[in-house]
Amino acid sequence: MFRKLVAIEPVSLIASAEKALSTFAQEVVMYPDIPADDNEVAARIADADAVLLSYTSRINRAALEQCPNVKYIGMCCSLYSPESANVDIRYANERGITVTGIRDYGDEGVVEYVISELVRCLHGFEQPAWDGMAREITGLKAGIIGLGKSGGMIADALRFFGAEITYFARSEKEEARNKGYRFLPLNELLAESEVVCCCLNKNTVLLHEAEFNHFGNKKILFNTGLSPAWDEPAFTQWLEGDNLCFCDTLGALGAPQLLHHPHVRCMQVSTGRTRQAFDRLSEKVLHNLSEYNG
Repeated sequence: MFRKLVAIEPVSLIASAEKALSTFAQEVVMYPDIPADDNEVAARIADADAVLLSYTSRINRAALEQCPNVKYIGMCCSLYSPESANVDIRYANERGITVTGIRDYGDEGVVEYVISELVRCLHGFEQPAWDGMAREITGLKAGIIGLGKSGGMIADALRFFGAEITYFARSEKEEARNKGYRFLPLNELLAESEVVCCCLNKNTVLLHEAEFNHFGNKKILFNTGLSPAWDEPAFTQWLEGDNLCFCDTLGALGAPQLLHHPHVRCMQVSTGRTRQAFDRLSEKVLHNLSEYNG
C-alpha cells in the first residue's frame, strides 16, 4: 500500500473508482483543477509516493527532481510511447519510477463522431452537400493513416457503410489484408482518397507540404489524434482550397486562429469522453494500481 497518493488534477474516474483509491493508499489527495507549471506540479506531489494525472497536465523532469519519494505514476490517459507521453518517462525510468498508462477506452465515441460528421457533410444536413447533392458513404474512397485500435475501428465502421478502405501504417497488416483493406504508400493513399482520417499518436507529424500537394483539392481530412498531424503552414495553405478539415478538439487542430476558418469544423469537445469511456478508464486505472501493488 502507498503511503500517500495524489491526483494532481481531475482524472475523470467514476465515483466508485475514486472511493476505491483509498484501498491503495493510507492518504489520498484529489486536486480539482489543473496545475499551472512545474513548480505547482511539484508542490502538489510534495512527499507523495504515488501520483495520478490525466492528459491535461505534464510531469516533467523539473517537477520530479523536487519529489524524491515518488515511485509510481499512473497516467489516467493513453500511453503509447515515451515521445507522446505527458510524463518524462525516460527520467522516471532512470529514477526507478514505474509509469503506467491506459489504452483503448474512448475509441468508440471517436468512431461515432467521424461517422456522424461525415454523414452530415455528405448528405448536406444543415450545410451544403459536399458533392452538391446528397451522397452515401457507399463507394467512398477512404484512407486511414495509422491503423491502430481507433484507426482500425474507424476503418471497420466506414467499410460497414460501403466505403473502399486503404491505409498507411508502419507495415502492412495481415488482419487488414484479410478484410480487403489495401496498404498503400502515404503519397499514393493521399492522392487516391476522397476522405482521409489521421489516427496517429500524439506529436506524430506526417503531413508536410509535399504530402498536401499529393492530397490535392476537394478533399476531406479528419484528425482524431491529440495533436496536429501536419505542419501548420502547409496545412493552412491546403485549407485555402476547396477542402474541409474536421477535428473534435483544439489540441487536434493546433492553431486557435484556425477555429473560425470557413473550412475548419472543430467542435472543441473530446468525443472520446463519454459515460462508457469513463467506466472503461476507471477500470483500467484501478487494474494498473492493483498490478503494481501485487
